[in-house]
Amino acid sequence: MARVRTVVGRAILPGEGEPQPVTLHIDEAGKISSVLPGNQAGSSSDVLCIPDDCVLLPGLVDCHVHLNEPGRTSWEGFQTGTLAAVSGGVTTLIDMPLNSIPPTTTVENLRIKREAAKRVGVSSDLGFWGGIIPGNEGDLVPLLKEGVKGFKCFLIESGVDEFPHVEEEHLVRACNALEGTDALILFHAELGPHDHELVPGNDSQYSTFLESRPASLELSALELILRLARRFPSLRFHIVHLSTAEALPIIREARRTGVTNLTVETCFHYLILRAEDIPANATQFKCCPPIREEANRLAICDAVLDGTIDFVVSDHSPCVAELKRGDFMSAWGGISGLGLGLSLLWTDMGERAGLGRLVELLSMAQARQVKLEGVKGALQEGADADFVVFAPEATFEVTLTGLRFKNKVSPYIGRSLRGFVRQTYLRGERAWDAATGTCATDGRLL
Repeated sequence: MARVRTVVGRAILPGEGEPQPVTLHIDEAGKISSVLPGNQAGSSSDVLCIPDDCVLLPGLVDCHVHLNEPGRTSWEGFQTGTLAAVSGGVTTLIDMPLNSIPPTTTVENLRIKREAAKRVGVSSDLGFWGGIIPGNEGDLVPLLKEGVKGFKCFLIESGVDEFPHVEEEHLVRACNALEGTDALILFHAELGPHDHELVPGNDSQYSTFLESRPASLELSALELILRLARRFPSLRFHIVHLSTAEALPIIREARRTGVTNLTVETCFHYLILRAEDIPANATQFKCCPPIREEANRLAICDAVLDGTIDFVVSDHSPCVAELKRGDFMSAWGGISGLGLGLSLLWTDMGERAGLGRLVELLSMAQARQVKLEGVKGALQEGADADFVVFAPEATFEVTLTGLRFKNKVSPYIGRSLRGFVRQTYLRGERAWDAATGTCATDGRLL
């Protein structure tokens, strides 16, 4: 597909809250060569003019997805996962080290995953997280040298046997191995007794599941993470999918008293959904940590807007439909929503946050986190020409046929959303066109 060389329209630029009229020029390598005010297309013959009802956004970044290939490709896969991404304006994904088989815990396993992605092709650019499991501290620096963006670990059972949780002693050994590297360590931050799910109650009711994953599990994990952050100031630590608002004052106080190496993310589902609305056996809403009550949701929203929470991800964690059948205590825990995040946040938080702030949360902040600042997540000179044609006032209903990920089980089906991705471009070449439902597979491995 031919590369666009000039783009004219209203765009969200770095540091700007509202769209500005600009002209982007794109070079032969697919980089933005200049960003000029107003319409300065001149005599260019290859010009993409953004319609008046649309806004040009930078390609979004999602640092938390489970694509599950190889090994559990029936759950998702590189082809369908990256297609879902570009359909929602996401041009860069970072794939978690589990639920693929093998997990990304050694250089050889990373090679196997990369070869699988090359074999089938990807529609977005794709990077990888490594994993920390008991005993693999000797694999961490080699993985870092091979390009992983950091390391994910679980402080509680992960749900898959090949990715066991770690204890503090394992983490200390891992941190010692990584000292001097500026490595980023990500935590599934729940810590507590491993019989926590043995609670009395009706397993078909969401309240029973919610009681089995109390906020205390996240608070216990936070205590350990802060201890490590203070002990290893040269490393970076990150809490994935924070769900409890009870952690927020502790995080704020830690930062106030000198902890500068801790970042935090939350997910679309914690900002959009609430426990009070979840029907019996509606296991499409099950995830770990859980969706909590309305008061908690509102506090998490406030923490996103005030900067306590650094960015928002999908944590797209799909499975085959059969694993979602049954009750809340037995079904797989994971929410599918890849490609819907921009519209979800614009619908529910757009008026409070504004489009510029949402772009920061969904692109620039995450590009910084994985050291792609200046390359991804912003419409600026020298960056990849990844951009999205977004219609902020268009509305649509989430339907089974509109979902692009493989297993169409999602709590968002039936929701009416505002803001629609019409086209997505990767390095100046069209990766997705909603009008035709066509996509390219020109993504690269990062």
